[in-house]
Formats: sequence, structure tokens, C-alpha cells
Amino acid sequence: MGSVAVANVPRIDVSPLFGNDLEKKMEVAKAIDAASRDTGFFYAVGHKIDVTNLSASTEKFHMSITEDEKWQLAIRAYNKDHQKQIRSGYSLPIANKKAVESLCYLNPNFDHDHPRIATETPLHEENVWPDEAKHPGFRDFAETYYWDVFQLSHALLRGYALALDKEEDFFSKHFRREDTLSSVVLIRYPYLEDYPAPAIKTADDGTKLSFEWHEDVSLITVLYQSDVQNLQVKTPQGWLDIEADDTGYLVNCGSYMAHITNDYYPAPIHRVKWVNAERQSLPFFVNLGYDDTVAPWDPANPEGHPEQQPLSYGDYLQGGLLGLIKKNGQT
Repeated sequence: MGSVAVANVPRIDVSPLFGNDLEKKMEVAKAIDAASRDTGFFYAVGHKIDVTNLSASTEKFHMSITEDEKWQLAIRAYNKDHQKQIRSGYSLPIANKKAVESLCYLNPNFDHDHPRIATETPLHEENVWPDEAKHPGFRDFAETYYWDVFQLSHALLRGYALALDKEEDFFSKHFRREDTLSSVVLIRYPYLEDYPAPAIKTADDGTKLSFEWHEDVSLITVLYQSDVQNLQVKTPQGWLDIEADDTGYLVNCGSYMAHITNDYYPAPIHRVKWVNAERQSLPFFVNLGYDDTVAPWDPANPEGHPEQQPLSYGDYLQGGLLGLIKKNGQT
């Protein structure tokens, strides 16, 4: 394999989106628009989040959790006793087969008194947490981080709305603290002396992969990752490397954005290269509320009739997550 060209992934200072200067916000929106219609990715800088603490706290958790604790937190796909844990919980590594592992958690407001939990609405689950005595401060860190990245995402959605010539709250009015279906996933890719061969996939072009090509199931995705190059995006020029940057958040549209904009803002197809290095991948999948529906339109032809039909976010997310698992397997 020869060297791979680097994708155009601009660094955009998104700090104006937290303020009131419309002219500066429009400059950010124009940059988001250009990135969304090019490779589909950009790095958000000026994001106001302490990523050093994020990385250190996540590493401390990943390096201290035991195999027994992972089993006690495991989602239903791994531990059949946990029938209500479909999204929230631990995805296990499997010796000699699967190396990646992760903890997924949802909206901290989803407790036993939440109306959606009480009615057992699909996709809504109470979070499961490790023993506080064994992991002091972890739950507080994780819940605080959820709301920090929620605020960043709220600002980014204002930018996307302005980029699409909509009112600033076009997306954010559907993105509410009380019922967002957004999730944080704390993914660990480990360094292993003897990396299990079944965990390494080979693409048609010979590239070794940890996770095959896919589109994100989200409205947008806001990703923090270690400074280890691993992602590639599919472009008309072929697969291009996305440079790593552990100071910013890598942002891209998911397939719900593609659906409602008639692919004006497509969900970029991307894949994860296999790299035998200890690293983190910490996505925040920005999801709306279960009953929310954004009516599709074509930004390239606002007066025309969109090809897509309205789709509630709950129906979209259920179908999208199932389709991702069927295509690429349980992570």
C-alpha cells in the first residue's frame, strides 16, 4: 500500500456560535456549509471543553475497570440477563476475536421517574454506572461531560441552521435537555501484543480495518479522539486520510441530516483503519427527541418538492441502529 492523500478537513473556530454577533456567526456558518459540501468533515475549535480532563478521566476509567465489572455493566448483546440494556452499558471485548470495547451512556435525565422510562418507550433507558467506591467521581465526570458536549452541539446546530438559511433554532428547538436521545460512547481501542486476527478486517483495496465503511446514525456527530491517525473518508478521489487532532472535535453530518436535506448535506462514508495503538474515540451522537420530525426539503431548490418523506426521529434511530449492526456487527 502506498501513501494515502490527506482529506480537506478545515479547522473552524466555532466560538462565535456561543455569542450574539450575527455577522461572525454567519462567517462560521459559511465555513460549515463549505465543509459539509466538500469532504463532510471539519474540526471544531474554540469549543470551550477541557479535552485534557476528558481524555485523562476516560483513560483512568478504561484502565481501572475489571473484567467482572464489564460483565456486570454489559449490554444485552453480551449479557442476556440485561434485557433492558440495549443501548446503555458496556460493549465487551472478546478474547481472540474482538478487541474494541466501550461504555455507552444516554441522557442523564432518563431516570425511573422520567415519563418515557415509565412507559418503556423504545430507545429510552436508565444509565448503568460502575460502583462509585471503585471509580470515585466517574459518574459525576461522565454526566458533566454529557452536558458540556450537549452545549457545544447546541451551538453547532445553530451554525448548521444558519448555513442552511434557516432560523437559528431550526434544529436546536428539537434538541432539548429533557428528552434528547443523544449518546456518549467512550470507546477504547487497545494496544495488544498479540492482536486477534479476526478483529482485523481487510477492505477491497487491501486496507486493514477495525470498522468497515458506514454512515453515522445521527443528526450530526461530534467526536473527540486521540492524536492517532485512523479515519478515512470516501471521496470522488478515493479514500482519503483524515488527519488526527486531539485539540478539536471532528464534526460530520449523520444520515438524518442527509435525509432531511435531500443529500445537500450528505452523511460522509468513512471507515476506521486498524492501528495497533492504545487510543480513544469518544463520539457524541447528536439525536433529537423521539417524536420530533423535521420536514425534508431541498436547499438547492427550496421551492421544489423534496424526494424524501417525513420521518420521525424515533423511527429513524431505531431503523438506523439496527441497520448498522446488521451491516457491520455489534461493536
